[in-house]
Amino acid sequence: MNTIDDKTIVKEYFNSTGFDRWRRIYGNGEVNNVQLDIRQGHQQTIDKVLSWLDDDGNLSTLTVCDAGCGVGSLSVPLAKSGATVYGSDLSEKMVEEAKDRAAAELEDTSRLTLEARDLESLTGSYHTVICLDVLIHYPDDKMDEMISHLCSLAESRVILSFAPKTCLLTVLKKIGELFPGPSKTTRAYQHREKEIVAIFEKNGFTIARTDMTSTRFYYSRLVEAVKQ
Repeated sequence: MNTIDDKTIVKEYFNSTGFDRWRRIYGNGEVNNVQLDIRQGHQQTIDKVLSWLDDDGNLSTLTVCDAGCGVGSLSVPLAKSGATVYGSDLSEKMVEEAKDRAAAELEDTSRLTLEARDLESLTGSYHTVICLDVLIHYPDDKMDEMISHLCSLAESRVILSFAPKTCLLTVLKKIGELFPGPSKTTRAYQHREKEIVAIFEKNGFTIARTDMTSTRFYYSRLVEAVKQ
């Protein structure tokens, strides 16, 4: 399968059965135990990013690109905290859900722009570029292009998360593939941290902070790369 096919599958998935599944996971409704575990893990990653930005003490002055914003789990809280946020997602349905959430939770939506757009076509310049739980949908041979493009948009830093490729997680992934469900329609790619770091360094960034979120079914390595 080539990378164009991967992107097409991801887009179609999140505009159909995947949208309903992940809207439930990222929302507050009733879900099964696996989905609840993923919801809690994803929220931990969101909370860590918000904590990093809050600790810096300049959130209200920042322009932020949330690449792969989904249903607005990060974009909306960032805008609520005073940042100027541009959020984009490959899925039109995800973006519409994010707009509904913003309308319900924000008194003033002027600081938040949401648009259906794929990562490769993003343009502009932002203090901070964030890309959470997106790289899992794309293979290794796409990483250089995608991360380099995110770096080109960032004036100061890039924050991203990815599923780390370790022996243990590879085994767990193989076991999980033995029990496919009707909603498991996209591939889950793991990536080696040293290769991610090398791409950042090639683009003039250095790693400033890292963290790891591990639950029973959710594994996500979080890195902050700052411009040298």
